[in-house]
Amino acid sequence: MSKTLFNAGTVLLAGAMMFVTPVASSAAATDYEFQAVKTDIKQGAGETVSVRLVDKRTGKTVPDAVIFTTRMDMAPEGMETMTTPVEAAASTEPGVYTFTTNLSMEGGWRFQIAAKVQGEPETVQGELVLKAMP
Repeated sequence: MSKTLFNAGTVLLAGAMMFVTPVASSAAATDYEFQAVKTDIKQGAGETVSVRLVDKRTGKTVPDAVIFTTRMDMAPEGMETMTTPVEAAASTEPGVYTFTTNLSMEGGWRFQIAAKVQGEPETVQGELVLKAMP
């Protein structure tokens, strides 16, 4: 009979430990956000677009992300097929990623961006709307 009580006690103790054992929490791709440094950009070739990658939990910028996808198109104006090349440029501020592009027409431009953040298994994606001004 004491063996049965020991086994029952062991089961209860093991079950209780499941609730007190700390579980490591990890970030998710949704914990990060791309933000435009400025949304009004001068129309024309060679214009600079800068975005911050922010950890929403801390409010701090995230340096050293690997940007691997960018797309600039005029979807806000109903012209999603009108695209323009985007090229990475040097940035002097950690967590701010800079690109050059040719905003050939005035109006709304959608900037889609995807990155890998160190330690984050999921891809961080963002979509920003910019406005090309004369």
